[in-house]
Amino acid sequence: MRSSGFSLWNGRRVEMQHLRTTAMIAAFVLGYACPWASAFNWLIRWLIVVMMFLVFLQVKVSLREVRMAHLKILGANVAVGMGSWVLLRSLCGDELAQAAFFTGITPTATAAAVIVNLLGGRVDFAVSAFLATNFGMAILLPFLIPVAIGNPAPGVFMSVVNSLLVVIGIPLVAAIPVRLFYKHASELPKKYKNVSFFLWVAAIFLIIANASAYLHSQAHLSKTILLEIAAISFAICVFNFWFGQFLGGKKFRREASQVLGQKNTTLTIYLAMTYANPLVALGPTFYVLWHNGWNTLQLHMYDRRRHQRELKRKRNTP
Repeated sequence: MRSSGFSLWNGRRVEMQHLRTTAMIAAFVLGYACPWASAFNWLIRWLIVVMMFLVFLQVKVSLREVRMAHLKILGANVAVGMGSWVLLRSLCGDELAQAAFFTGITPTATAAAVIVNLLGGRVDFAVSAFLATNFGMAILLPFLIPVAIGNPAPGVFMSVVNSLLVVIGIPLVAAIPVRLFYKHASELPKKYKNVSFFLWVAAIFLIIANASAYLHSQAHLSKTILLEIAAISFAICVFNFWFGQFLGGKKFRREASQVLGQKNTTLTIYLAMTYANPLVALGPTFYVLWHNGWNTLQLHMYDRRRHQRELKRKRNTP
């Protein structure tokens, strides 16, 4: 009975994961086919604000649990972003280098805590990584973005600060009174998790539509650049999940891999579109497919091992 219940639960979760993967792929395809939807790109910022608001309802902002491993992960974000930018700028030119920069510099996603929990890891480590990397990058990005886009003027610095205040500051400030005066506020994101997901799907659709419109307007661009950006994004994803294992030590090996690999792409997609162009924003956008694909595979392998242990325990029980 217990084994049957576990199988049913596992089957439903896999089915939901497949549905979400299908929805994301559909957003990519439809967005590319509908460049006219780029007229609604102003909605992207506010979709992100709503999603970040739901994040801050769920995550208590406290940096007291930040460990040295979290600072190493923050340093890795900077190193991967800036390192890949320096390398590709000398080899491939500005657009591919900037796509790599905005992909590598992306901080931890709050959903990393969910995956860590499903994999049997320490959720508190993942939550602290989200706080350390997101607030750390919010401080560093106003200095790093002007360098990456080749425009270190003070006006660009202030513009990046203003953008971050909108997409992080507004939802953070709005979430504080809701958490104070509504005791069940932290349960709202779970209750409306499907709403949050489809807001994200809508944002992906608009992001790809913007990239499609940009490609159609730039006749000189080779279509192979899409494959090059996808390949760069994939390489960064593989490196992050692999390298993250070494940052958490033996105790937090799995958790550090996940929090370096699973990215808050909503933030850097918006910044890339604002300060570079929609083509550059495809770097972190493709990353959405890669890290979700790896998460799906991880969960499948973990559930399979867990199910095998359950069957073995049942056989060994007299």
